[in-house]
Amino acid sequence: MHEKIKNWLNSNRKKGSYLLQRLVQEGSTRGNESSAQAIMIEKCRELGLILDIWEIGDQELVDHPKFCCDRKDFTGNPNVIGVLKGSGGGRSLILNGHIDVVPEGDRNDWLQDPFSGHIQDGKLYGRGSTDMKGGSVALLLAMESIISSGIRLKGDVIFQSVIEEESGGAGTLAAVLRGYKADGAIIPEPTNMKLFPKQQGSMWFRITVKGRSAHGGTRYEGVSAIEKMLPIITKLQDLEKNRNERITDPLYEGIPIPIPINIGKIYSGEWPSSVPDIAVIEGRIGVAPHESMEAVEKELEAALAEVISNDQWLLENPPKVEWFGGRWLPGNMNEDHPLMETISNAFKNVKKHEPVIEASPWGTDGGILSAVGNTPVVIFGPGITEAAHDVNEFISIDDVFDAAEIIALSIMNWCEIGE
Repeated sequence: MHEKIKNWLNSNRKKGSYLLQRLVQEGSTRGNESSAQAIMIEKCRELGLILDIWEIGDQELVDHPKFCCDRKDFTGNPNVIGVLKGSGGGRSLILNGHIDVVPEGDRNDWLQDPFSGHIQDGKLYGRGSTDMKGGSVALLLAMESIISSGIRLKGDVIFQSVIEEESGGAGTLAAVLRGYKADGAIIPEPTNMKLFPKQQGSMWFRITVKGRSAHGGTRYEGVSAIEKMLPIITKLQDLEKNRNERITDPLYEGIPIPIPINIGKIYSGEWPSSVPDIAVIEGRIGVAPHESMEAVEKELEAALAEVISNDQWLLENPPKVEWFGGRWLPGNMNEDHPLMETISNAFKNVKKHEPVIEASPWGTDGGILSAVGNTPVVIFGPGITEAAHDVNEFISIDDVFDAAEIIALSIMNWCEIGE
């Protein structure tokens, strides 16, 4: 049966590459996912899957404690799920991919149009090729290779093409609340073909510091909000160092900063000759697989309180901390989980060497599947992390097909082959 899968994939490289090219050419940035989802629907129908297509955003979703999206209207951009029903008696498996992509940035920095799907030297270029349409195509190819080879499964396979992963996972949360849970899940984010049983979580924060304006020529009469922000930034750097010194999990050995604190935005002042009366930073703090979001919030707030306690101005004018925007729950699977064994064995059969096993340096929808849906998750897919969100994003077509073969074997072993 492995030989059947391999032969089918080798015979359909052009077809699979064209599917990925079509998906990349549909620039499915946030709020514009519908045309790419239409391709997914067409493909699921071609495979004979049981389709479930719906627009998310009902009250149950927006009221859920793990819903964190700043968008409430998802009209015209549906979730798409296609189910391959098994004959019964086998384990079920969710194959989860997100269709949304980040904005392309400055188009002048791209060598080709960011949504060209240009193929050259075995690589396919374009926004979303690595993150993560290449992975989603690998899932579909894996399923099609099984179906086309006449292989019947005992367990159900649930293919998911969800929206809103890049802004916090509302699409996957909606799927869980709709009842989609399973005995295991694979999310083919760009891991460079490594296996990630554990995933870092993350959340965004905003800190606002007040000052007192004055003329720059007599700045001593004012209080610079920028200067009052500086010890807070230093404290966040110390907090990052202290938090990472506590990480002892060997899966993080190859990652220089397992749970970073990144200040991604800073703004203050309106005039060079005025003392600024407000300063704001916005950033992202990583959450280790074993941590809770609430505990990490409290740790950052405690660090800020320590800075405030040593400054009279800040005591009288306390900085404001806000937790806003994206939140990605961490995931924490044991390395000896049967799903890890299944995928590792499939990897060895295809690649003829042991897989590299690490912890994910970024958040995924896996945290929602595991924490809310009680579904064990492994992150494994084609594409390299460095190419995601970057200009000239690309993916190796060979990796897409290798991943498809590994996932197909994993599906057959996990769900079991029927009569």
